[in-house]
Amino acid sequence: MNLRQLVIKVLAWVRQLRDKAVAWVRHPDPLQLLVFTAALSIPVIWLLIVERSYAGSTLAFLTFGLGFIAGSDWRPNPVGVPSLGALPAIYGSVVTTIIALVIAVPVSLGVGLFQSELAPRQLKTPSVFLVEMLAAVPSVVYGLWGIIVLVPFMGVNVDPGLKSTLGFLPLFGGPANGFGMLTAGVILAIMVIPYASSIMREVFAAVPRPQREAMIALGATDWETVRKSVIPFARTGVVAAIMLAMGRAIGETMAVTMTIGNIPKISTSLFSPAYTIPSTIANEFLGASTPLHVSSLFALALILFAITFFMNIVARLLIRQLSFKVRHGHVA
Repeated sequence: MNLRQLVIKVLAWVRQLRDKAVAWVRHPDPLQLLVFTAALSIPVIWLLIVERSYAGSTLAFLTFGLGFIAGSDWRPNPVGVPSLGALPAIYGSVVTTIIALVIAVPVSLGVGLFQSELAPRQLKTPSVFLVEMLAAVPSVVYGLWGIIVLVPFMGVNVDPGLKSTLGFLPLFGGPANGFGMLTAGVILAIMVIPYASSIMREVFAAVPRPQREAMIALGATDWETVRKSVIPFARTGVVAAIMLAMGRAIGETMAVTMTIGNIPKISTSLFSPAYTIPSTIANEFLGASTPLHVSSLFALALILFAITFFMNIVARLLIRQLSFKVRHGHVA
């Protein structure tokens, strides 16, 4: 296609769009207007969030520069000049999210496979109902349960056991009282399992029936059919479920705030209390007494937004790559 043909095509498209706009103005369709407004509201809301976060964080970045991201000291109200760095909150967010995914991904995969492929009919419906009920529980309820049940259990049973057996590793050293990154990661895993397993269940159920029947015709067992036919065919959806779980975990606020200990420091020990970006904002925004402190919290929100945006881009690239392999038959 040469330049002249391209110009003619663009002009024809513009003319067609103009004719549609004129026709709509003469004979407006309320439903079409509603749908168009709803579709337009998504990028508008996205841009407003970015603009407000950027405007609010300008003072922090002008004061500290890019050193704000790498700064390891978070002292909003010291004597003298405040020292505010985002690294402790970023570190806490990343570590708790990794812990949650390490626990939640295999469990969600097992739950999804059981409910879609292996569960007896009389057990499948109650199992699905219970998992969906867990997804409906508010995060503050998880947080209360975490303080009352999970924190004492971790402090009395899990943390001392890990320390006695794996205490030679820096990850499991130091004092343990139940509050810390490990406990926050565990409660995050419990919270994201219903979301990830529900998506995985639907993805596994969408695998074409002939895909399974072909394996069974070759003499494969149920597990061999799942392992060699269902999982490879559905791995694009599995990756999407994992990325959704990651986004849900890194942005969680209340349950993490109530179980992580809320001390802004970086430690190699998973038993140590820490801060995450959402818990920092939740704990300090209302009590922020200086414009620089408020701006630093806006900067944390902007960093969290950038992290989730980057995660979404990576997820879409992975899904596109896996979809390409599936379309071309490379599913083994």
